[in-house]
Amino acid sequence: MTSPVDTPNAVRQDKYYLALPLGQRAPLRVIVDKRNLLANLLLSGLLILLAGVALNTGSAASLSLPATLRALLGDGSPLDTFVIQELRLPRIVAGVVTGGAFALAGCLMQTVARNRLATPGIVGLDNGATAFAVASVVGTGISLAPPAMALTGAAVAAALTFGLTGRIGVRGYRFLVAGIGVGAVFGAITQLMLTRVSIDAANAAYPWTVGSLNARPDHAVLSLSLALLPALLAGIWLTRSLTVLRLSDAVAISLGIAAGRCRMAALSVAVILTGLAVAVAGPVGMVALIGPEFARQLSAKNTVPVVGATLAGAVVMVAADLLGRVLLAPIEIPVGIVTALIGSPLLLWILLNPNARTAP
Repeated sequence: MTSPVDTPNAVRQDKYYLALPLGQRAPLRVIVDKRNLLANLLLSGLLILLAGVALNTGSAASLSLPATLRALLGDGSPLDTFVIQELRLPRIVAGVVTGGAFALAGCLMQTVARNRLATPGIVGLDNGATAFAVASVVGTGISLAPPAMALTGAAVAAALTFGLTGRIGVRGYRFLVAGIGVGAVFGAITQLMLTRVSIDAANAAYPWTVGSLNARPDHAVLSLSLALLPALLAGIWLTRSLTVLRLSDAVAISLGIAAGRCRMAALSVAVILTGLAVAVAGPVGMVALIGPEFARQLSAKNTVPVVGATLAGAVVMVAADLLGRVLLAPIEIPVGIVTALIGSPLLLWILLNPNARTAP
């Protein structure tokens, strides 16, 4: 990774140039902005640090750092190993993948809609996924498992929003308003279902309505983990086209970019990630807003920081879950409530600042 003599003139001094030797005539070239690279390294280091603190901190048992490392490697006492490997580590993994998925979905949707408020939670995808998951839990006769239902609900909400909007991405304000309306309808349906079932069924569905990382289903975490990496690669592949699309469709088309297919691909990735993330943790609000904004402040201007947003979302989710576990211990605050408290001031700032709502 360097700037050799034969580096193309288009590559400026503030970018790294990486050429993979996949062919003599047409090697695969990757251009990485230095500031984005440093931001991603900073976020990766912060994520590792927070994961280490989360492993070592909790009310179930007080462990020293050496005891934590021994338990992590399987050489600790049975109690320490159980606490680290069965309780805390799966929770951290769930936080990393769900936070990354929500934030990556938010970054893609914000860019397509050219509006920072256009996150999956605000445009109704979270509520659609939650309504379908709750429907399967409270016994409405639907036989699909909650994770599959959550993915179906996110797809239905997206289809309704796009159907009410018309052409995807060129009417950002209309897309946002339609999404808020669809989300409100699904939120009302969820509340209606909960009021008409027994208290036991409502308690069983409660984690799907507030957002929590406690005792998440392993198969749902595995499904999201398997989907996150290809989704991230797809986001990186779409970065150049999305960057041009922020200018105008005319410019994009003149450069040979298929605007409609690019938007549909980005939104499909966002819908899948949102549905799978809700299937793991429920509707955790604000991560899709905080993560991309955090990454945007650290990254180079006029870029779409898909990798940075993914890392920042994971950082926000792990930090929020850690705060929820320790602030009022032994009482635990669901991670969805913590992220709502953290993200509300940012949401108010965007709402009150017209310049902040424009294309990210």
